[in-house]
Amino acid sequence: MLAVLNFKKIVFFVLVAICLFPFVNAPIALVMGIVMANTLANPFEASSANTVKWLLKFAVVGLGFGMNFYSAVQAGKDGLIFTMATIALVLTLGWILGKILNVDPKTSFLVSSGTAICGGSAIAAVAPIIDADSKQISVALGTVFILNAAALLFFPIVGHYFELSQFQFGLWSAIAIHDTSSVVGAASEYGADALETATTIKLGRALWIIPLSILTVYLNKKNKNKINIPYFIGLFILAMVVNTMFPQYEPVYTWIVLVAKKALVVTLFLIGSGLSIRIIRSVGAKTFLQGLLLWIVISIVSLAVIISIY
Repeated sequence: MLAVLNFKKIVFFVLVAICLFPFVNAPIALVMGIVMANTLANPFEASSANTVKWLLKFAVVGLGFGMNFYSAVQAGKDGLIFTMATIALVLTLGWILGKILNVDPKTSFLVSSGTAICGGSAIAAVAPIIDADSKQISVALGTVFILNAAALLFFPIVGHYFELSQFQFGLWSAIAIHDTSSVVGAASEYGADALETATTIKLGRALWIIPLSILTVYLNKKNKNKINIPYFIGLFILAMVVNTMFPQYEPVYTWIVLVAKKALVVTLFLIGSGLSIRIIRSVGAKTFLQGLLLWIVISIVSLAVIISIY
């Protein structure tokens, strides 16, 4: 038994090391993680989930050193109204689908919040406010993680099929993909400009966790101290400002961005390593159908609008 556990640990660390090679990108890392989850299983499943949170924040802040502050602000302004409209659409449609499919109300709200804003981060933010239990949280997270994996793999393919520009794909990714990790992963495969647009708009979208949490507190009459504010976004903005104001240190920024991209690849591997058949089965048909329909609607509607307007 001990030998088997040690073998799993060795394979895990070997795969993490492989993620550092240039030929391994975000989609490949995700698939590697999923394969391990469903063959040997992740021997560090509990600690991996916590590592993902911090590694993703590090990667996002690091990527900020490769972005221009002024162009990022412009991209954020261009996508602001669209972001607000899609958040309202998803939350409303999620409530309707939850009623029609008879999904547990708290689970339905978690799935809708995760789809509307930023996946697992939004779920983690509103879960304590509505007193969601561990099963409701895990089911919502499982739904989002499954769809995230699909989005990361298929969005670049769809983007190339429709010949989306860098800005169009970045905007679409930020709107229609749940978690920041998958948004950044998909956009980084599409191009540098797509990555800048997607990251800026997605992190701006993540700030909507705050008004959503305040609204949830008001509707549920809960303690406002439970609101979770994504402070790391401030560090991302600071990184962009430093890169823009002090261009003479570009060689240093290049290395930081390189390390950040590799951190993102490892993050996607860790996410994949937690996506086992057991997690998939635990989701339940009705909840998954709600999440799938929400995702399909927001993906198609946002893509149609982006192609028409942008």
